[in-house]
Amino acid sequence: MFTKGPILSIEDDPDDQFLIKTILTEFGIDNELLFFENGKVALEFLLETPKQPFLILCDVNMPLMNGIELHKAIADNDFLRKKAIPFVFLTTAANASLVNQAYFQSVQGFYQKASTYEGLRKQLQSILDYWQGCLHPNSYLPIA
Repeated sequence: MFTKGPILSIEDDPDDQFLIKTILTEFGIDNELLFFENGKVALEFLLETPKQPFLILCDVNMPLMNGIELHKAIADNDFLRKKAIPFVFLTTAANASLVNQAYFQSVQGFYQKASTYEGLRKQLQSILDYWQGCLHPNSYLPIA
C-alpha cells in the first residue's frame, strides 16, 4: 500500500477540520494533509491529481455533494476505482439507513465521530493503524 500519499479529509466544519489536523499532526505523520469542504471539490482534485492518496476521511452531510454521493462517484469512475483509495466515513450523522447505504456501496469503514478529543484521537489512531498495515491492490508486493 502506498502509505506515504496524502490523507484527504472531506469535512465542511472548520472546527472538525482543526481537530483532525491537530490530532494527525500530534501523531507525527509525514503524510500531506489535504482538506476539502465538500465532495465536489474533492472529486475534482482526485480526477486531476497524479498523486496516490493514502486515505480518505469523509463526512456524510456536506453541501454540493455529500459523502455518499462522493463515494459513489469514485466507485463509478474506472480511473479512481483503480487507485483503490481506502474510503472511511468519519461523521456525526450516523443512523442505520446511512450505515447500510454506505456499506451497500462497499465503503471501507464508518465511524460516528467521538464527542471528545481523546475519543476522536483514538478513532483516528485506529483507522491509521489499520490502513498502514493493510494490503490492497496498490500494495508493493513481490511478483509471484
